[in-house]
Amino acid sequence: MSTVLELISAQKMPRLSASDHVAQTLKKAIVDGLLPAGELLRQDEIASHFHVSKIPVREALKHLEAKGLVTFLRNRGAVVASLSAAEIDEYMEIRAMLEARAARLAAAQIDDQTIEHARQHLDAFALATDASGWGELNWLFHSTLYSAAGRPILLAEIRTLYNKVERYVRALLSVTTEMPKTQHEHAAILDAFVRRDPDAAAELTRAHVLEAGASLVNYLNEHRSKGGNK
Repeated sequence: MSTVLELISAQKMPRLSASDHVAQTLKKAIVDGLLPAGELLRQDEIASHFHVSKIPVREALKHLEAKGLVTFLRNRGAVVASLSAAEIDEYMEIRAMLEARAARLAAAQIDDQTIEHARQHLDAFALATDASGWGELNWLFHSTLYSAAGRPILLAEIRTLYNKVERYVRALLSVTTEMPKTQHEHAAILDAFVRRDPDAAAELTRAHVLEAGASLVNYLNEHRSKGGNK
C-alpha cells in the first residue's frame, strides 16, 4: 500500500488539513482501483507515510467510512469496503429517483449559461480517453444541470451516492463498448434541458441512471463469477 500512496500523494494537491489530505489521497486510490476491496488500511503505516499522528488518520478513515468507501471490522481495523451487486442495484435505484427529481426541478429554471457549461463538460467527456476522466466529467455534466434546481442538500445526497459506486462505474467504463449509447443518452438529456421540458428531463435522467445500474450489476456479476474481487 505504501507504493500506492507515494504515487498518489506525489501529485499536486491543494493545501488541506492533515486529515483531509489523507482522506483525499486514500479516496483517489480506492476510486481508481489501486486499493482493492478488502485491502487492510493500517493506521500506523498510513500515519508514518504522511508524517502525522494517528489522530488525523483515524479522522480520515471515519470520513471515508461515512462515504461508504471504508469499513471498520472488529479485531481487524479499517479495510476498503466492498459492495454487493444487490447493494449497488439499490443505490442506483435511489440515485435514479433523486436525480430525476433534481432534473425536473432544474429543467424549468435553468439558464443558457449553465446549459453551455454542461455542454462543455459533455464535449470534454466525448474527448476523454480514460475511465478516471469519464467518471469525473460524467459527474460534472449531470451536477451542472442539477445545480439549477437550487437544492444543495439534494445535490449533496446525489454526490454521496456517486461516491459509493464510483470505483465500480470507472471499472465498467474502462471495458464498456456502450460509450456511443451513453453519449446519445447524455445528448438527449441536454436537449430536454435546452427545451426546458421538466417531464422529459426527469424521465430521460431516470432511465439513464437505471440503465447504467443494470449494466453495472451485470458487469459486476460477470466479473466476480470469473474470480474478480472489487
